[in-house]
Amino acid sequence: MAQVFTYEFNTPVYKGKTSFNTGLYINGKFVEGSNKTTIDVINPANGKLITQIAEATPKDVDIAVDAAHKAFETTWGLNVGGAERSRLLTKLALLMEEHQKELAAIEALDNGKTFNWAMDLDTTFAIDTIRYYAGWADKIHGQVQETDEKKLSYTRHEPIGVVGQIIPWNFPLLMMSWKIGPALATGNCIVMKPSEFTPLSAIRMCELIDRAGFPPGTVNLVTGYGNTVGSAISSHMKIDKVAFTGSTLVGRKIMEAAAKSNLKDITLELGGKSPNIIYNDADLDQAVEWAAHGIYWNHGQACSAGSRIFVQSGIYDQFLEKFTEKSRSLKVGDPFDVDSYQGPQVSKNQYDRIMDYIQSGKDEGATVHLGGDRNGTEGYYINPTIFTNTTPDMKIVQEEIFGPVGVVIKFEDEDDVIRQANDTVFGLAAAVFSQNITRALNTAHRLKAGTAWVNCVNQLHANVPFGGFKQSGIGRELGEYALHNYTAVKSVQVNLGHIM
Repeated sequence: MAQVFTYEFNTPVYKGKTSFNTGLYINGKFVEGSNKTTIDVINPANGKLITQIAEATPKDVDIAVDAAHKAFETTWGLNVGGAERSRLLTKLALLMEEHQKELAAIEALDNGKTFNWAMDLDTTFAIDTIRYYAGWADKIHGQVQETDEKKLSYTRHEPIGVVGQIIPWNFPLLMMSWKIGPALATGNCIVMKPSEFTPLSAIRMCELIDRAGFPPGTVNLVTGYGNTVGSAISSHMKIDKVAFTGSTLVGRKIMEAAAKSNLKDITLELGGKSPNIIYNDADLDQAVEWAAHGIYWNHGQACSAGSRIFVQSGIYDQFLEKFTEKSRSLKVGDPFDVDSYQGPQVSKNQYDRIMDYIQSGKDEGATVHLGGDRNGTEGYYINPTIFTNTTPDMKIVQEEIFGPVGVVIKFEDEDDVIRQANDTVFGLAAAVFSQNITRALNTAHRLKAGTAWVNCVNQLHANVPFGGFKQSGIGRELGEYALHNYTAVKSVQVNLGHIM
């Protein structure tokens, strides 16, 4: 039997207890991995061990896939109507609501995000997403096509089958909800791999999935490393689709494995280097507040982070002064402190990666206007960092840093900034600030990005699609569009008794 993890939270923002099994969740039960090995889960606030979880192997993936196939053929898939799928998803949302503070505390402990953000965004949005797709479950339908009076032609949107889902470490619970919501609403079964850095909320969710009444094998969780478990999912001949959120580099590997195996369908939500464009006529105070949220939210560990801040020359100096003041005011500290805005980076690996980017900015001649250093002596905290005097070819301008590091770049006119903003291999998101709505929308339409925010940044909703252009991905998460990723369209043509 896998071990049970128990933790007492006694913090200024939450006092409570969590206790759950840390095994693999396969066919409705928690089990040890085939090799009986474990993975250490580290607290990013202090670098100390939280607990150990079971480590899955490719053999465990095979077992989970078989369980998912059996469930799909017997107790889920086309055997369960939309109304019942809706009921179960609604029950899951209610259970998540009942345990919201506990889930938020697990996220803060495991990921390092602040408890307040985990409550206000991650858990709330995750609940909303599951409830949203519960509403769709009995509304998955095709069309009737008119051919002639001698025939009946119609389409069915059928579940694909067994889907592999690989979620990242930056928003563990939220990304889990984005994946399982549309997949379950459309009748698919799931084999999911959470990040080995932040697996705890996904494991706890499996207990809630079980309590909600989903049949065994409908959702399976295999905790392990990307080069073993992730690779096994991507190349598995009995997995019909894979959905991945993470880096563009890993996304390429998954796409290659999917093509080389059974040509499985893929959805990829990948990296970004999002431009945030601030015109002379923007509401300056509003732009400053949103720019800070755009780059420092979730410690900069967001694929949509507004890390390239383009400011028109007429307000550049004023903006930089106010933005610097705002950045200095943000408290970097313990995730469970009442007034902490930014917690630690998720791991030592990520901390080192960000510090290497900061050093590269210095080495290539950019100016560290603010920050660029460690906060404190314990844990993986980095101070909010602003670079100025950059050039377009610098690594900190071109590559995704995934940390609280932004570059502030001066521009002259609309054509100038559009050219610079689109000068990237990424195309996930963008933002525009202007009180001239014509200018704002014209700019938004010219940007090569899957999402364009106007006078706001990083605003996401369960019913609004999210995904990227270029090397930022394939397909869309959220909204009705995500349902298209999880159904296969079948045409049925009926001859109404007529001879040829």
